Amino acid sequence: MIYKDFQDKKLSALGFGSMRLPTIDGNETEIDEKATQEMVDYAMEQGINYYDTAWGYHGGQSELVIGRCLKNHPRNQFYLATKFPGYDLSNMDKVEEIFEKQLEKCQVDYFDFYLFHNVCERNINDYLDERHGIFDYLMKQKENGRIRHLGFSAHGAMPVLKRFLEKYGESMEFCQLQINYLDWSFQDAKAKVDLLKEYHIPVWVMEPLRRGKLATLTPDAESKLKSLRPEERVTGWAFRFLQTIPEVTMTLSGMSNLEQLKQNIATYATEEPLHKKEMVALAEIVDDMTKNIVVPCTACHYCTTHCPQELPIPEILNVYNEHKVTGGGFIPAMYIGTLPEEKRPSACIGCRSCEAVCPQQIKISEAMADFTKRLAE
Repeated sequence: MIYKDFQDKKLSALGFGSMRLPTIDGNETEIDEKATQEMVDYAMEQGINYYDTAWGYHGGQSELVIGRCLKNHPRNQFYLATKFPGYDLSNMDKVEEIFEKQLEKCQVDYFDFYLFHNVCERNINDYLDERHGIFDYLMKQKENGRIRHLGFSAHGAMPVLKRFLEKYGESMEFCQLQINYLDWSFQDAKAKVDLLKEYHIPVWVMEPLRRGKLATLTPDAESKLKSLRPEERVTGWAFRFLQTIPEVTMTLSGMSNLEQLKQNIATYATEEPLHKKEMVALAEIVDDMTKNIVVPCTACHYCTTHCPQELPIPEILNVYNEHKVTGGGFIPAMYIGTLPEEKRPSACIGCRSCEAVCPQQIKISEAMADFTKRLAE
């Protein structure tokens, strides 16, 4: 197992994510605890020492099951992380109640790592609102030793990330981002990593396989990769890409069965960053994955000056692309939900004034109509 230095700790470079634990009959709220225990035991044997859970995973069951599974191991042999569930705005005034309950659910006296969960467009104003007392309470728990390291996870765009860092950056010890070779440019992950580097904040990675999208590729793409590294599995390429980014300290993988766990542990037995030629090959694969799906918006904003509805067209098209590539996901719906009704894609009247000035000749009105239909479905 590869280990990375973090302050006075050595963390396994591969972390055990618990958002996609094995379930019974596909019921997300009914975790197969026996299978999970087997996975946790194996992970511990093989040197994984970082375990990540959250209040809302598996309908609130993940913290309970992970707590019970880790209870069978000495507390000083693992690091446990969980998060304050600010993705739900109704939780904003419940930080003390939730934190105390999390300690109880996980059967621990302290959390090694604790995060503001999912900093995004929907909740950034509340996270920054001192009246909720979230930051002050969590800092107090850190002073009391009940939180050893405080950080945050983020799905928001760069402006959101900048606002959070301007307010709390000096107190954040790590940041968890969605990073993979698709999102390196598609979600501007590279720019986010560069911003965190300015604050000297190490990077934790979530969604290294893009919710499984990078676990299988087209035959042509697989053949291209095989010609460069014949023995490497397709999933291995996703992890080797992350091993190439020096700022990455921790990579979390939400493994659903023992076989996936074994494969990932085998990959993390060695550190084998990608070479320039291999990075170019991945970039070409990403281009092939997206070129016939996404609309080529460059955010020039010519369209917004001609929209009688004053819609934020480039921002909407950006999350429209996300929806098309992902096949749904929560990010597009989350962003659109932050907009007032009169600024959503459904407010487009199809006048095509924006299309008359679009340098990329995007059929914006058709994209708005399609996005409205997809969101309704």
